[in-house]
Amino acid sequence: MLTHRERGRRGDEHRPAPWVRTRLRSARAAAALTAVLAFVTVLTVTALPRATDRGANSALAAFAQDRGVKATSLHLTAHPRPDTPAADLDSARDRLVGQITGDLPLTRDGEHHGTRALTDRAVLNDGYDRPGGIAPQLHLLYLQGLAGHATLTDGAWPGPAAPGEPLPIAVSRRAADTIGLRVGDTVDSGPAARARIVGLYRADDPHDRYWQELPCPERACLKTLDGGGVRWETAGFAAGDSRPALLAWGGGGEDFWRLPVDPHALRADRLAALRSGVGSYLAGSGAVRAAEVTGRPDLTIGTLLPEVLAEATARHRATAPLAAIGPAGVVGVAAVVLCLAAALAADRRTAELRLLRARGGSRAGILLRLLGENAVTVLPAAGAATALALVLLPTPRWTAAVLAAVAGTLLAVLALPVRAAALLSSPPGTGGPPEGARASGRRRAVGELLVLAVTCAAVAEVRRRGAAPSASGPDPLLVTAPLLVALSGGLLLARIQPAVVGRLAALARRGRGPIAFLGLARSARDSGGRHRPAVLPALALLLAVTTAGFGATLLDTVDGARLRAARTAVGGDAAVLVPQDAPLPEAFVTAADALPGVRASTGVRIERQTYLLGTGRLAVQVTLVVVEPRAYAEIARTVGAGAFDPAVLADPAAPSVAAPSDTAPSVAARPDVPVPALISPGLAGQLTPGPQRLRTPGGELLATVVGTTPATPALPEAVREFVVVPVGAAAARLPELARPDNWFAVGDIDGDRLRPLFAARGLADASGLAGLLREEAREVSEEPGGIPDGYLVRTARETAAALAADPLQHSTVRLFRSAAVAGVAFALLAVLLTVLRASPDRAAVLARLRTMGLRPREGLALIVAETVPQTLAAVAGGAVVAAGAVALLGPAFDLSLLVGAPVGDRPAPSLLPVLLPTAGVALLVCAAVVLEAAVSGRRQIATELRAGDRR
Repeated sequence: MLTHRERGRRGDEHRPAPWVRTRLRSARAAAALTAVLAFVTVLTVTALPRATDRGANSALAAFAQDRGVKATSLHLTAHPRPDTPAADLDSARDRLVGQITGDLPLTRDGEHHGTRALTDRAVLNDGYDRPGGIAPQLHLLYLQGLAGHATLTDGAWPGPAAPGEPLPIAVSRRAADTIGLRVGDTVDSGPAARARIVGLYRADDPHDRYWQELPCPERACLKTLDGGGVRWETAGFAAGDSRPALLAWGGGGEDFWRLPVDPHALRADRLAALRSGVGSYLAGSGAVRAAEVTGRPDLTIGTLLPEVLAEATARHRATAPLAAIGPAGVVGVAAVVLCLAAALAADRRTAELRLLRARGGSRAGILLRLLGENAVTVLPAAGAATALALVLLPTPRWTAAVLAAVAGTLLAVLALPVRAAALLSSPPGTGGPPEGARASGRRRAVGELLVLAVTCAAVAEVRRRGAAPSASGPDPLLVTAPLLVALSGGLLLARIQPAVVGRLAALARRGRGPIAFLGLARSARDSGGRHRPAVLPALALLLAVTTAGFGATLLDTVDGARLRAARTAVGGDAAVLVPQDAPLPEAFVTAADALPGVRASTGVRIERQTYLLGTGRLAVQVTLVVVEPRAYAEIARTVGAGAFDPAVLADPAAPSVAAPSDTAPSVAARPDVPVPALISPGLAGQLTPGPQRLRTPGGELLATVVGTTPATPALPEAVREFVVVPVGAAAARLPELARPDNWFAVGDIDGDRLRPLFAARGLADASGLAGLLREEAREVSEEPGGIPDGYLVRTARETAAALAADPLQHSTVRLFRSAAVAGVAFALLAVLLTVLRASPDRAAVLARLRTMGLRPREGLALIVAETVPQTLAAVAGGAVVAAGAVALLGPAFDLSLLVGAPVGDRPAPSLLPVLLPTAGVALLVCAAVVLEAAVSGRRQIATELRAGDRR
């Protein structure tokens, strides 16, 4: 008899091996591929929400930064307390920051606080520079931290004011050199308002946000007065201990704190909470708490942040659909790839699963073992992918990314058991009983009809209401509608493709050689040899091509609309605009007309102070535009703003303006003969019969209306009615109308050539007061090339580039393009999986054909003839579906914020934007198929020839 230990050893010897470990050891390559596929898929779906958040947050930060510190700060003011030291302002600042930081993110960059005098006073001393005879103006204030942002160049920093003595102040070195101030000067601003300059400083960084909003703190500014004349203005700074004397000098004052919000801490997903927090400090609990912590009941808070955040919210909502369509397409293609991989694996193991079932294995037991097998393979890879995405793409919000990772992991784990359950539920055999096959076909048809009905309903709803983004994110219906269209197109293609390819195979049977016929005949069948459409590979390609083509069409429409908007804003491809009292020199107009690339150009005179007399009312203020008809008509036609026939403004009876003086004046040169004129439509109903009288600053002009035009290039945003007249006839009556103050042109014009030409010839030399004004305009101008403020040199190309420089646009476009590339990569993977799954069967067929005399080159041609038609059909179908999606859903998209200007353009089907991604995908897929056939086909055929058909 066996002992107890021997019986235990015998039981151990007959214990079955663990299922999961045995399966993984026997199919290591398949397990590794499953893990890699799960890793890549989960990494992609986890990274997409993180990338979206990072792009939106960085775009919001750049947007807020560009608005400036004035628009993104809380401005707090209160009545001063002269009896308290300056340190009271510092402690109030600390209490305010501690209170507000819990609701709004603050930054020290651009922060300042202090006390300002209520009244600015004139410097009455003789000997200082007085342009136009007007005394300089001095602004006095105490600013905490001045010494940390400026360097003392002469004298000393101000100290406490002695009783009865002038107030010690410091002014900037540049202001002192401009006005003539010196250390030791006593500035006289009245009997009780005297200050002594004790120091001169230089701003460490004049562009530092610390100086913004202060009255000329680092130089002297030349200010133009409303009543005429100019004067110098600058700021002087007193010590904190001199605040009582400062308030006495200014007849009162106010304490102020500027607390900037940190743009880099703003989050796009919390815009609503930010707006609520800002609102509470304007009129709510936040304002009450701020007054309590500072002990200032009269504390007043103002800010422009609500307007900034409202604009940022509108921009985010407008770009959200395009930003979400690309990632949604990637997620759709990735899901199809996971399902395809599971279907191929289940089909490959169909015999094994049915054998287990036949030998008594329960369906639940088999599925649980498959679930465990998949979980051991997928879960570690998915966890590593999730952790990697969270580390590589840091962002405060992680919920959406983790949920996406969980969804991708569940799909990767459950796809194989679900597919196996479907296989085990169907009867064995090729198609099962006729009744079962018919029932399965009916269920499939009902499912496809349901998808089609949902797609039609979604498209109809989107077209009915347009884009309607919710407050919490993009419109889900608008985002999923293109994917539903692609899904319906894929199902339809799967129904049509076998019949079409079968018909082509029937036609190829009549040709010479069996290659085309055999390839097309096999292409019309699935891997099991049945006339059933292979839905998943075609659907993956369709989703990728549709998403790429749809987004590319949107972006192409945006680019075209942006160029048209830039041309409309400029008034052509290039424009030069100057103040009306400084007309363009003739030398510049002549030289600009001769620039390379100029196709049509003209100088234009714009008289804004023009009145149309004799209408139903006493007078109507209009804008008079004096143009050269032929060139201006070409500009209007190119810009698309008020195109007209130049012949309507022609005056055949008018002589040349330079006609000899001894020539008798013609009828057209007489002031009582009207000139032809085009008017805006709003004036047409106000005119009285007969010639119209136009009163300009230089005199009156009679005009005969020859037509209306809805717009004109010289006035892209006309706020009043306008009249367009020809320069020849108008200048014959009022010679000053021949002096243009604008220049417009169309063509390929380089702004880098136009701007130096204008700086050299368009700016007349100025001296005295005119020179001072010109230099002040240069100082504050944002125009490059030393062009003064008020003078504009613009090109449509540069304007379009400026419109496209919006960080939100860049982020949206970059995210979409990255998603399109990822979608194409997943679609390519789906095709390769399908090709690899069919490779053994194809190798067996080629091996048999090789025994019948098939040459290797013909075998490669057979593979291409079998696989390429499916690929090309799916890609072409994707192109058609993308064009159809644009036609169906394009009117729902508002592109104004993507363009950067209000536009009425809507996406419409276009050949090139759809053709380029379609051709790229087709080339990639075909190249991959041919490469796989060339590399693995020969080796597999040789194996089949040596070993025979082992299946």
